[in-house]
Amino acid sequence: MSYIRGYDPETLREIVDAHECRDRLDEIGEQRSLPALLERVWLLKVLGRLEDALVLSEQSVRVARMAGTRKDLLRARILHATVEQSRGAYAAADHELTTCAEEAEGQGWSAIAAFAVQHRGKVHYDAGDFALAREDFKRALFLRQEAGTPDDQLESTLLAIDAADRRRASAAIAG
Repeated sequence: MSYIRGYDPETLREIVDAHECRDRLDEIGEQRSLPALLERVWLLKVLGRLEDALVLSEQSVRVARMAGTRKDLLRARILHATVEQSRGAYAAADHELTTCAEEAEGQGWSAIAAFAVQHRGKVHYDAGDFALAREDFKRALFLRQEAGTPDDQLESTLLAIDAADRRRASAAIAG
């Protein structure tokens, strides 16, 4: 999304311009196309409107299941899982992201698999399991490289690996 200005080095959440996100949400309005639904879900999520994002993400999964491709359905399910993660439903998010990652890898869709694994890493990170988070971030990095992602677009994954390393080191010192 072009609304991302960076990532918070501690929470790994997107840093966005809330005003731009609200303007875009107004601009999209009630469009029902799958791309519009997915964008609305993401905008609602980053704006912290999680209940609205959850309802709309469930709708986007249904639309993708009925009228989209398998890739569309995976993207909708991954986005739904990220909403669950934001709501603190880590087990549900982990399960959905694992299922999506396995299906994408089985199909040879490295970019989608990387997206799912990166977000599963964020679930582990939020849940305080920094070792598992780091494993997922490293796997996402590999998958993104396999998919031919340009180096400048690997930055969020490298930031996540670094953050997990820092948190693991802090936990080891404190423990």
